[in-house]
Amino acid sequence: MDSNKDEAERCMELAEKFMKEKRFDDAEKFVKKALKLYPTKKYEEILAKIALISKTSKKFEPEQEVRKRPTVTKESSQQPSSGDYSKEQYEHVKRIKKCKDYYEILNVTKEATDSEIKKAYKKLALQLHPDKNKAPGASEAFKAIGNAVAVLTDVEKRKQYDLYGSDEDRLQSAQSRSSHTHYNYTRGFEADITAEELFSMFFGGGFPQQEFYMRRSGGRWMRQSNAQAQHAHAQQANGYTAFLQMLPVLLLIVLTMMSSFFIWDPLYSLHPNAKYSIQRTTQELKIPYYVKENFHTEYQGSLRRLEISVEEEFINNLRHACYREKNHKELMMMKARNFGDSEMYHRAKNTEVPACKRLHEIQAM
Repeated sequence: MDSNKDEAERCMELAEKFMKEKRFDDAEKFVKKALKLYPTKKYEEILAKIALISKTSKKFEPEQEVRKRPTVTKESSQQPSSGDYSKEQYEHVKRIKKCKDYYEILNVTKEATDSEIKKAYKKLALQLHPDKNKAPGASEAFKAIGNAVAVLTDVEKRKQYDLYGSDEDRLQSAQSRSSHTHYNYTRGFEADITAEELFSMFFGGGFPQQEFYMRRSGGRWMRQSNAQAQHAHAQQANGYTAFLQMLPVLLLIVLTMMSSFFIWDPLYSLHPNAKYSIQRTTQELKIPYYVKENFHTEYQGSLRRLEISVEEEFINNLRHACYREKNHKELMMMKARNFGDSEMYHRAKNTEVPACKRLHEIQAM
C-alpha cells in the first residue's frame, strides 16, 4: 500500500503542475489516477475543486467562440453527417479509435522494422491529417498515430512498451504490485513532440495547396484561409526555420532527460552472473546469452527481435576486441623490427588473435 501511496503522490505533483498551467483536463486525469491508487478525502476535495474551476472556465469562454462550436449529438458523433469528408475518411478514424495498441494503430506486426513502421505512418498521416480529413475525431486519430510512430521507432521505448504495455496497463498493474518499482507517469508512452511536428519531420510541411487548413489555437482546431496562413507563415518563417534546425538537438536533449526517469534492468546479459543465470542460445548464430529466471513470464515481445539485438551486440564486441588484438600485434612487430630482434618479431607475428578468428567464423556462416 505504501508503494501505491508514493505513486499517488507523484500523480498529485503532476496534477498541481497542470493546474498552474491551466490544463484542467490533464490535472483532473492525474487526480483520478491518484484516487485509484490511494483513495483519500483530500484527493476527493481537490478533484471537486478542479472540476468546479474547469466548469467555470468553460462557462465564461468568449461568446464568439461558443457560437462557432458546432452542436454535437450522440448520433452525429457516431455517424458522418457532413459533406466536408468522405465515408472512407470517417472509416479510417473509426478504425483508429477501436485499436488497442500501437502496432494495431499503424497496422503492422510486432516484428515490423523501422522502415515498415515509418512507411505505415506516412500512409496513415496523409489520410488523417486535419488539413485533409475533416471527419469527427480525425485530430485525435492523427495524434494517436504520431504517438505510435514516436514510441515504436525508439529502440528503448519500444522494448519497454513490449514489456509493460501502455500507460493505462501499467497504472492498473501498479495497484497489485508489492514491489517498490516506480514508474514515471509524466508522459507515459506518448510522443515527446506534437503530432504536427512529427508530420513536419516526415514530410517537411502540411497541405498548403488547400483552400483552408486547420490551425491549433488554445486547445481547439480553427479554420483559416490560405491568405491568412501565408501572412502568418511569412512572419514566423525565420523563427520556424531556426527551430527546425535546432529541433534534432532539442529532441536529443529532451530524450536524454526523459531517459533518466526510466530505470529498468536490461533484458539480457552476454555474461552470466547472480541475476542473469539462465543460459539461452540464439537460433541464427548460436550465440549464448543469459536472462533472469522470470524471463518467460515478464517478456512478452518478439523473441526473434531480442536475439537479433543479442547477436548485434556480440558482433560489435568482437569487432572492438579484434581491433585491439590487431593493434597490439602490429605494435609488438614494429617494436621487434626497431630492436632488430628476429626472435621477438617471430613471436609477435605468430601471436593469436582469437576475437578476430571468431569474427571471421561468424561472418562465414
